[in-house]
Amino acid sequence: MENTIFGFTESQIAEFGVTFGLRAFMLYMLFIIGELAWRSKAGKLGTFVLFFVLAFGMVGFVAKNIIEKLWGI
Repeated sequence: MENTIFGFTESQIAEFGVTFGLRAFMLYMLFIIGELAWRSKAGKLGTFVLFFVLAFGMVGFVAKNIIEKLWGI
């Protein structure tokens, strides 16, 4: 029998952290980028550049999840 923590296995906890935990963290990072743009009075182009450059790293994670769903992995 696998070791459990509060009735959940280690793989279930890891899957929850990867799906919901990272999504929540990504939303929080978007909030921080928006706050940075607002406080610096970046304007429309500056705000777009901030979101594009700083949030570009999240695109790979989202794309990976979409490709996994489409391929049924």
